[in-house]
Amino acid sequence: MLDQSKTRRFERIVLPHVKAAYNLAWWLLRNEQDAEDVVQEACLRAYKHLDRFRGEDARAWLLTIVRNEGYDWLDRNRRRERTVSLDQTSIDIPSDTDNPEVLVMRNIDMGLLHEGLESLPVEFREVLVLRELEELSYREIATIAGIPLGTVMSRLARGRKRLQEWLHCRTSEEVRDAV
Repeated sequence: MLDQSKTRRFERIVLPHVKAAYNLAWWLLRNEQDAEDVVQEACLRAYKHLDRFRGEDARAWLLTIVRNEGYDWLDRNRRRERTVSLDQTSIDIPSDTDNPEVLVMRNIDMGLLHEGLESLPVEFREVLVLRELEELSYREIATIAGIPLGTVMSRLARGRKRLQEWLHCRTSEEVRDAV
């Protein structure tokens, strides 16, 4: 039988953040059904351990649970998703603001941006989603991901660079195809 006061507390603390939880899960797993399953498991875990929540940031607390559930799911189902190669050759991005490729990049549609985010290794995608889409601070991301602040900054920089390189290559292809 459900404890009514615990249920009300859960509804007040956790439910306002379910959309952010789903957003993180989707970007980690890139599958609607898997993301829904992970969020459901995270909510069950949050309900079960609600007595451990001491009034800190509820959003960060729930997102930490979602992140852990998501990585557990990846470990069980797609271990290869968690590997990252940091030694790839980088591409020099032109900085000339009059360059048509740069202008095209500025007008990129959200579908292409999403595709680029999906192409990133999960470690980079995770911090970019938490920072750029969920607008969390570096410190909150470090807490959620269980990594040092410097690692958050490094992953953000590398993730942004990889995304920029991917978008540059993609838009260069589109410009070539249009000519």
